[in-house]
Amino acid sequence: MAHPEILAFVLAGGKGERLFPLTAFRSKPSVPFGGRYRIVDFALSNFINSRIYSIYLLVQYKSQSLIEHVRQNWTLSSLIGSHFVTVVPPQMRMGPEWFQGTADAVFQNINLVRQHNPGLVAVFGADHIYRMDIRQMIDFHLEKNALVTVAARPVPLEQSPSFGIITVDGKRMITGFQEKPKKPVPMPDDPQRAYASMGNYIFNRDALLEALARAQRKKQHDFGAHVIPDLISTKRVFAYDFATNVIPGSLPYEEKGYWRDVGSIPAFYEAHMDMLGLSPVFRIHNTLWPVHPAFYAGPAAQILQGDIKKSIIAEGTVIQKAKIRNSVIRSGVIIENNVSIENSIIMDDVVLEKGCSLRRVIVDKLNVVKENERIGFEADKDRFRCHIDSSGIAVVPKGGMIIRPSYRK
Repeated sequence: MAHPEILAFVLAGGKGERLFPLTAFRSKPSVPFGGRYRIVDFALSNFINSRIYSIYLLVQYKSQSLIEHVRQNWTLSSLIGSHFVTVVPPQMRMGPEWFQGTADAVFQNINLVRQHNPGLVAVFGADHIYRMDIRQMIDFHLEKNALVTVAARPVPLEQSPSFGIITVDGKRMITGFQEKPKKPVPMPDDPQRAYASMGNYIFNRDALLEALARAQRKKQHDFGAHVIPDLISTKRVFAYDFATNVIPGSLPYEEKGYWRDVGSIPAFYEAHMDMLGLSPVFRIHNTLWPVHPAFYAGPAAQILQGDIKKSIIAEGTVIQKAKIRNSVIRSGVIIENNVSIENSIIMDDVVLEKGCSLRRVIVDKLNVVKENERIGFEADKDRFRCHIDSSGIAVVPKGGMIIRPSYRK
Protein backbone atom coordinates (compact mmCIF):
# COMPACT_ATOMS: atom_id res chain seq x y z
CA MET A 1 0.00 0.00 0.00
CA ALA A 2 1.38 3.43 -0.96
CA HIS A 3 1.99 5.67 2.03
CA PRO A 4 1.87 9.47 2.18
CA GLU A 5 4.83 11.39 3.55
CA ILE A 6 5.31 10.71 7.26
CA LEU A 7 6.78 12.99 9.91
CA ALA A 8 7.67 11.51 13.30
CA PHE A 9 7.82 13.07 16.75
CA VAL A 10 9.49 10.96 19.42
CA LEU A 11 8.70 12.20 22.92
CA ALA A 12 11.90 11.81 24.95
CA GLY A 13 11.46 14.24 27.82
CA GLY A 14 10.55 11.83 30.62
CA LYS A 15 11.97 12.41 34.10
CA GLY A 16 11.94 8.70 34.93
CA GLU A 17 11.52 9.28 38.66
CA ARG A 18 10.85 5.59 39.36
CA LEU A 19 14.21 4.74 37.76
CA PHE A 20 16.14 6.78 40.32
CA PRO A 21 19.13 6.80 40.81
CA LEU A 22 19.77 5.83 37.17
CA THR A 23 17.97 9.06 36.22
CA ALA A 24 19.76 11.28 38.74
CA PHE A 25 21.90 12.78 35.95
CA ARG A 26 20.01 11.84 32.78
CA SER A 27 16.48 11.50 31.40
CA LYS A 28 14.79 8.12 31.21
CA PRO A 29 15.27 7.67 27.41
CA SER A 30 19.00 8.29 27.89
CA VAL A 31 19.51 5.48 30.43
CA PRO A 32 21.92 2.82 29.09
CA PHE A 33 20.27 -0.48 28.23
CA GLY A 34 21.69 -3.85 27.23
CA GLY A 35 25.27 -4.17 26.10
CA ARG A 36 25.44 -1.26 23.66
CA TYR A 37 22.23 0.77 23.68
CA ARG A 38 20.23 3.47 25.41
CA ILE A 39 16.48 3.15 25.88
CA VAL A 40 15.76 5.72 23.13
CA ASP A 41 17.57 3.57 20.54
CA PHE A 42 14.68 1.11 20.41
CA ALA A 43 12.08 3.69 19.33
CA LEU A 44 14.48 5.32 16.85
CA SER A 45 15.48 1.94 15.39
CA ASN A 46 11.84 1.03 14.86
CA PHE A 47 11.37 4.16 12.76
CA ILE A 48 14.54 3.65 10.71
CA ASN A 49 13.77 -0.04 10.13
CA SER A 50 10.25 1.00 9.07
CA ARG A 51 11.76 3.37 6.49
CA ILE A 52 10.56 6.50 8.27
CA TYR A 53 13.46 8.92 8.22
CA SER A 54 12.09 12.36 9.19
CA ILE A 55 12.29 12.32 12.99
CA TYR A 56 12.17 15.05 15.60
CA LEU A 57 13.22 14.01 19.09
CA LEU A 58 11.55 16.24 21.69
CA VAL A 59 13.66 16.44 24.86
CA GLN A 60 13.21 18.23 28.16
CA TYR A 61 14.60 17.09 31.52
CA LYS A 62 18.36 16.48 32.00
CA SER A 63 18.77 16.19 28.25
CA GLN A 64 22.50 16.79 27.68
CA SER A 65 23.59 13.14 27.64
CA LEU A 66 20.72 12.32 25.27
CA ILE A 67 21.65 15.22 22.97
CA GLU A 68 25.26 14.02 22.87
CA HIS A 69 24.19 10.43 22.23
CA VAL A 70 22.04 11.45 19.25
CA ARG A 71 24.74 13.74 17.87
CA GLN A 72 27.34 10.98 17.97
CA ASN A 73 25.23 8.03 16.84
CA TRP A 74 22.17 9.13 14.88
CA THR A 75 23.43 11.14 11.92
CA LEU A 76 21.49 9.97 8.86
CA SER A 77 22.22 11.77 5.59
CA SER A 78 23.41 15.30 4.95
CA LEU A 79 22.60 14.83 1.24
CA ILE A 80 18.90 13.98 1.64
CA GLY A 81 17.05 16.75 3.45
CA SER A 82 14.18 14.54 4.59
CA HIS A 83 16.52 12.06 6.34
CA PHE A 84 17.28 13.36 9.83
CA VAL A 85 17.06 12.75 13.55
CA THR A 86 16.93 16.24 15.07
CA VAL A 87 16.83 17.01 18.79
CA VAL A 88 14.34 19.74 19.73
CA PRO A 89 14.38 21.19 23.27
CA PRO A 90 11.36 23.16 24.56
CA GLN A 91 10.94 26.25 22.38
CA MET A 92 8.69 28.09 24.88
CA ARG A 93 6.76 29.71 22.05
CA MET A 94 3.67 30.11 24.24
CA GLY A 95 5.47 31.52 27.29
CA PRO A 96 8.19 30.59 29.77
CA GLU A 97 6.80 27.12 30.56
CA TRP A 98 8.38 23.84 29.53
CA PHE A 99 6.25 21.13 27.88
CA GLN A 100 3.08 20.74 29.95
CA GLY A 101 2.22 17.30 28.56
CA THR A 102 2.55 15.09 25.52
CA ALA A 103 0.13 17.09 23.37
CA ASP A 104 1.64 20.39 24.46
CA ALA A 105 5.09 19.13 23.41
CA VAL A 106 3.87 18.64 19.85
CA PHE A 107 1.79 21.84 19.90
CA GLN A 108 4.85 23.88 20.81
CA ASN A 109 6.44 22.49 17.64
CA ILE A 110 3.42 22.75 15.38
CA ASN A 111 5.45 24.96 13.04
CA LEU A 112 7.49 21.87 12.10
CA VAL A 113 4.32 20.06 10.99
CA ARG A 114 3.33 23.03 8.82
CA GLN A 115 6.87 23.34 7.46
CA HIS A 116 7.07 19.70 6.31
CA ASN A 117 3.36 19.40 5.45
CA PRO A 118 3.26 15.57 5.75
CA GLY A 119 0.21 13.45 5.08
CA LEU A 120 0.62 11.61 8.38
CA VAL A 121 2.25 12.44 11.71
CA ALA A 122 3.52 9.69 14.02
CA VAL A 123 3.75 10.57 17.72
CA PHE A 124 5.60 7.90 19.69
CA GLY A 125 7.17 7.59 23.12
CA ALA A 126 10.86 6.89 23.70
CA ASP A 127 10.60 4.95 26.95
CA HIS A 128 9.91 1.34 25.99
CA ILE A 129 11.81 -1.78 24.89
CA TYR A 130 10.17 -3.42 21.87
CA ARG A 131 10.33 -4.00 18.12
CA MET A 132 7.58 -2.73 15.85
CA ASP A 133 7.08 -2.42 12.11
CA ILE A 134 5.32 0.94 12.10
CA ARG A 135 4.40 0.55 8.42
CA GLN A 136 1.97 -2.22 9.38
CA MET A 137 0.22 0.18 11.77
CA ILE A 138 0.07 2.79 9.00
CA ASP A 139 -1.48 0.21 6.62
CA PHE A 140 -4.19 -0.41 9.22
CA HIS A 141 -4.70 3.36 9.65
CA LEU A 142 -5.20 3.87 5.90
CA GLU A 143 -7.46 0.84 5.50
CA LYS A 144 -9.77 2.16 8.24
CA ASN A 145 -9.71 5.72 6.83
CA ALA A 146 -8.91 6.77 10.38
CA LEU A 147 -8.25 10.25 11.70
CA VAL A 148 -6.05 8.76 14.41
CA THR A 149 -4.88 5.26 15.22
CA VAL A 150 -3.67 4.23 18.68
CA ALA A 151 -1.26 1.32 19.14
CA ALA A 152 -2.68 -1.07 21.74
CA ARG A 153 -1.48 -4.31 23.22
CA PRO A 154 -3.65 -7.00 24.78
CA VAL A 155 -3.05 -7.47 28.52
CA PRO A 156 -4.68 -9.91 30.97
CA LEU A 157 -7.64 -8.39 32.80
CA GLU A 158 -5.87 -8.71 36.15
CA GLN A 159 -3.08 -6.43 34.86
CA SER A 160 -5.45 -3.77 33.51
CA PRO A 161 -5.44 -1.57 36.64
CA SER A 162 -1.84 -0.66 35.73
CA PHE A 163 -2.73 0.74 32.30
CA GLY A 164 -4.94 3.10 30.39
CA ILE A 165 -7.48 0.74 28.84
CA ILE A 166 -9.08 1.25 25.42
CA THR A 167 -12.59 -0.01 24.76
CA VAL A 168 -13.35 -0.97 21.16
CA ASP A 169 -16.14 -2.42 19.07
CA GLY A 170 -15.87 -5.42 16.75
CA LYS A 171 -14.14 -3.33 14.06
CA ARG A 172 -11.55 -2.00 16.55
CA MET A 173 -13.10 1.44 16.51
CA ILE A 174 -12.35 3.07 19.85
CA THR A 175 -15.49 3.77 21.86
CA GLY A 176 -13.94 4.88 25.15
CA PHE A 177 -10.99 5.09 27.53
CA GLN A 178 -10.67 3.76 31.06
CA GLU A 179 -7.80 5.08 33.18
CA LYS A 180 -6.44 2.19 35.29
CA PRO A 181 -9.89 0.62 35.78
CA LYS A 182 -10.67 -1.91 38.50
CA LYS A 183 -13.27 -3.53 36.22
CA PRO A 184 -11.98 -3.15 32.64
CA VAL A 185 -14.02 -3.80 29.53
CA PRO A 186 -12.50 -6.85 27.78
CA MET A 187 -11.62 -7.14 24.11
CA PRO A 188 -14.64 -8.06 21.95
CA ASP A 189 -13.08 -11.37 20.85
CA ASP A 190 -11.17 -12.23 24.04
CA PRO A 191 -13.03 -11.94 27.38
CA GLN A 192 -9.85 -12.62 29.36
CA ARG A 193 -7.86 -9.65 28.05
CA ALA A 194 -8.22 -5.91 27.47
CA TYR A 195 -6.49 -3.40 25.18
CA ALA A 196 -3.86 -1.23 26.89
CA SER A 197 -2.74 1.94 25.13
CA MET A 198 0.97 1.97 24.24
CA GLY A 199 1.05 5.77 23.89
CA ASN A 200 1.95 5.54 20.19
CA TYR A 201 -0.26 7.38 17.68
CA ILE A 202 -0.65 7.89 13.93
CA PHE A 203 -2.53 11.09 13.00
CA ASN A 204 -3.79 12.54 9.77
CA ARG A 205 -2.06 15.91 9.59
CA ASP A 206 -5.19 18.09 9.49
CA ALA A 207 -6.86 16.12 12.27
CA LEU A 208 -3.78 16.61 14.45
CA LEU A 209 -3.57 20.35 13.82
CA GLU A 210 -7.26 20.88 14.57
CA ALA A 211 -7.20 18.67 17.67
CA LEU A 212 -4.14 20.40 19.11
CA ALA A 213 -5.61 23.87 18.54
CA ARG A 214 -8.85 22.78 20.24
CA ALA A 215 -6.95 21.26 23.19
CA GLN A 216 -4.87 24.40 23.59
CA ARG A 217 -7.98 26.57 23.81
CA LYS A 218 -9.27 24.27 26.56
CA LYS A 219 -5.86 24.27 28.29
CA GLN A 220 -5.64 20.50 27.85
CA HIS A 221 -2.15 19.12 27.34
CA ASP A 222 -2.18 15.32 27.07
CA PHE A 223 -2.92 12.98 24.14
CA GLY A 224 -4.21 10.04 26.16
CA ALA A 225 -6.28 12.03 28.66
CA HIS A 226 -7.60 14.79 26.39
CA VAL A 227 -6.90 14.76 22.64
CA ILE A 228 -7.80 11.14 21.82
CA PRO A 229 -11.02 11.05 23.93
CA ASP A 230 -12.09 14.32 22.31
CA LEU A 231 -11.87 12.70 18.86
CA ILE A 232 -13.80 9.52 19.68
CA SER A 233 -17.14 11.10 18.71
CA THR A 234 -15.91 11.31 15.08
CA LYS A 235 -16.06 7.48 14.93
CA ARG A 236 -12.76 7.55 13.08
CA VAL A 237 -10.43 6.67 15.95
CA PHE A 238 -9.14 3.08 15.87
CA ALA A 239 -6.95 0.74 17.91
CA TYR A 240 -4.14 -1.10 16.15
CA ASP A 241 -3.51 -4.51 17.76
CA PHE A 242 0.24 -4.68 18.42
CA ALA A 243 -0.06 -8.46 18.82
CA THR A 244 -0.62 -8.72 15.06
CA ASN A 245 2.64 -6.91 14.24
CA VAL A 246 5.07 -9.23 12.44
CA ILE A 247 8.82 -8.64 12.76
CA PRO A 248 11.08 -10.34 10.20
CA GLY A 249 13.78 -12.50 11.75
CA SER A 250 11.80 -13.30 14.92
CA LEU A 251 12.24 -16.85 16.20
CA PRO A 252 9.56 -19.17 17.65
CA TYR A 253 10.88 -19.06 21.22
CA GLU A 254 10.65 -15.26 21.45
CA GLU A 255 7.66 -13.68 23.16
CA LYS A 256 5.26 -12.50 20.46
CA GLY A 257 4.51 -8.81 20.80
CA TYR A 258 7.28 -8.25 23.36
CA TRP A 259 6.91 -4.77 24.91
CA ARG A 260 8.21 -3.58 28.25
CA ASP A 261 7.82 -0.30 30.08
CA VAL A 262 11.20 -0.13 31.82
CA GLY A 263 10.15 2.79 34.01
CA SER A 264 11.01 1.15 37.32
CA ILE A 265 14.15 -0.54 38.64
CA PRO A 266 12.55 -4.05 38.75
CA ALA A 267 11.15 -3.69 35.20
CA PHE A 268 14.49 -2.36 33.91
CA TYR A 269 16.31 -5.25 35.56
CA GLU A 270 13.90 -7.95 34.34
CA ALA A 271 14.04 -6.65 30.74
CA HIS A 272 17.80 -7.22 30.84
CA MET A 273 17.28 -10.77 32.10
CA ASP A 274 14.82 -11.33 29.21
CA MET A 275 17.72 -11.00 26.74
CA LEU A 276 19.92 -13.71 28.25
CA GLY A 277 20.29 -17.40 27.48
CA LEU A 278 20.07 -19.64 24.45
CA SER A 279 16.35 -19.01 23.91
CA PRO A 280 15.66 -15.49 25.23
CA VAL A 281 12.14 -14.09 25.19
CA PHE A 282 13.61 -10.95 23.57
CA ARG A 283 16.51 -11.74 21.24
CA ILE A 284 18.58 -8.61 20.80
CA HIS A 285 20.47 -10.05 17.82
CA ASN A 286 18.14 -9.82 14.82
CA THR A 287 19.93 -8.83 11.62
CA LEU A 288 16.62 -8.32 9.79
CA TRP A 289 15.37 -5.83 12.38
CA PRO A 290 18.45 -4.50 14.19
CA VAL A 291 18.53 -2.21 17.17
CA HIS A 292 21.12 0.36 16.16
CA PRO A 293 23.71 0.72 18.93
CA ALA A 294 26.03 3.42 20.15
CA PHE A 295 29.32 3.68 18.32
CA TYR A 296 32.32 2.37 20.27
CA ALA A 297 35.86 3.10 19.06
CA GLY A 298 37.73 0.96 21.59
CA PRO A 299 39.16 -2.58 21.31
CA ALA A 300 37.34 -5.89 21.39
CA ALA A 301 36.61 -7.62 24.68
CA GLN A 302 39.55 -9.51 26.22
CA ILE A 303 38.90 -12.54 28.42
CA LEU A 304 42.03 -13.94 30.06
CA GLN A 305 40.28 -16.47 32.28
CA GLY A 306 36.63 -16.81 33.15
CA ASP A 307 33.69 -19.04 33.94
CA ILE A 308 30.90 -17.23 32.09
CA LYS A 309 27.33 -18.42 31.50
CA LYS A 310 24.19 -16.75 30.08
CA SER A 311 25.75 -13.30 29.91
CA ILE A 312 26.35 -10.41 27.50
CA ILE A 313 29.90 -9.00 27.34
CA ALA A 314 30.39 -5.75 25.41
CA GLU A 315 33.45 -4.32 23.64
CA GLY A 316 36.46 -3.06 25.52
CA THR A 317 35.83 -5.23 28.57
CA VAL A 318 38.89 -6.86 30.15
CA ILE A 319 38.23 -9.93 32.30
CA GLN A 320 41.28 -11.15 34.20
CA LYS A 321 39.61 -13.98 36.10
CA ALA A 322 35.94 -14.04 37.02
CA LYS A 323 32.81 -16.09 37.51
CA ILE A 324 29.91 -14.40 35.70
CA ARG A 325 26.32 -15.66 35.66
CA ASN A 326 23.16 -14.17 34.09
CA SER A 327 24.65 -10.70 33.75
CA VAL A 328 25.12 -7.83 31.30
CA ILE A 329 28.57 -6.23 31.14
CA ARG A 330 28.76 -3.01 29.10
CA SER A 331 31.80 -1.52 27.36
CA GLY A 332 35.12 -0.64 28.94
CA VAL A 333 34.60 -2.62 32.15
CA ILE A 334 37.70 -3.86 33.99
CA ILE A 335 37.16 -7.08 35.96
CA GLU A 336 40.12 -8.14 38.08
CA ASN A 337 41.04 -11.54 39.57
CA ASN A 338 38.58 -13.70 41.49
CA VAL A 339 35.54 -11.50 40.93
CA SER A 340 32.05 -13.03 41.16
CA ILE A 341 29.08 -11.44 39.34
CA GLU A 342 25.59 -12.95 39.50
CA ASN A 343 22.34 -11.62 38.02
CA SER A 344 23.78 -8.12 37.67
CA ILE A 345 24.10 -5.22 35.24
CA ILE A 346 27.49 -3.49 35.04
CA MET A 347 27.53 -0.28 33.02
CA ASP A 348 30.33 1.39 31.08
CA ASP A 349 33.83 2.06 32.43
CA VAL A 350 33.34 0.36 35.78
CA VAL A 351 36.26 -1.23 37.63
CA LEU A 352 35.59 -4.32 39.73
CA GLU A 353 38.66 -4.86 41.89
CA LYS A 354 39.95 -8.30 42.82
CA GLY A 355 37.90 -10.49 45.09
CA CYS A 356 34.69 -8.44 44.98
CA SER A 357 31.29 -10.15 44.70
CA LEU A 358 28.02 -8.78 43.32
CA ARG A 359 24.56 -10.36 43.31
CA ARG A 360 21.43 -8.65 41.90
CA VAL A 361 23.24 -5.34 41.58
CA ILE A 362 23.10 -2.55 38.99
CA VAL A 363 26.36 -0.59 38.89
CA ASP A 364 26.03 2.66 36.93
CA LYS A 365 28.88 4.16 34.88
CA LEU A 366 32.27 5.35 36.11
CA ASN A 367 32.46 3.46 39.38
CA VAL A 368 35.07 1.42 41.22
CA VAL A 369 33.90 -1.43 43.42
CA LYS A 370 36.73 -1.87 45.88
CA GLU A 371 38.76 -4.99 46.60
CA ASN A 372 36.82 -7.77 48.35
CA GLU A 373 33.61 -5.69 48.53
CA ARG A 374 30.35 -7.67 48.70
CA ILE A 375 27.19 -5.98 47.39
CA GLY A 376 23.78 -7.60 47.21
CA PHE A 377 24.24 -10.01 50.10
CA GLU A 378 23.37 -7.93 53.20
CA ALA A 379 20.83 -5.17 52.55
CA ASP A 380 21.45 -3.44 55.89
CA LYS A 381 25.11 -2.90 55.04
CA ASP A 382 24.39 -2.02 51.40
CA ARG A 383 22.11 0.89 52.38
CA PHE A 384 25.11 2.92 53.53
CA ARG A 385 26.86 2.75 50.13
CA CYS A 386 24.16 2.38 47.48
CA HIS A 387 20.44 2.73 46.76
CA ILE A 388 18.29 -0.28 47.67
CA ASP A 389 15.11 -0.53 45.61
CA SER A 390 11.96 -1.84 47.28
CA SER A 391 12.42 -4.98 45.17
CA GLY A 392 15.74 -5.63 46.90
CA ILE A 393 17.90 -4.75 43.88
CA ALA A 394 20.95 -2.70 44.86
CA VAL A 395 21.90 0.23 42.60
CA VAL A 396 25.28 1.98 42.74
CA PRO A 397 24.70 5.51 41.34
CA LYS A 398 26.78 6.95 38.52
CA GLY A 399 30.27 7.97 39.59
CA GLY A 400 29.58 7.00 43.18
CA MET A 401 33.15 5.91 43.79
CA ILE A 402 36.44 7.56 42.77
CA ILE A 403 38.11 6.06 39.70
CA ARG A 404 41.83 5.48 40.05
CA PRO A 405 44.01 7.37 37.52
CA SER A 406 45.39 4.12 36.03
CA TYR A 407 41.88 3.24 34.85
CA ARG A 408 40.84 6.59 33.40
CA LYS A 409 39.95 6.66 29.73
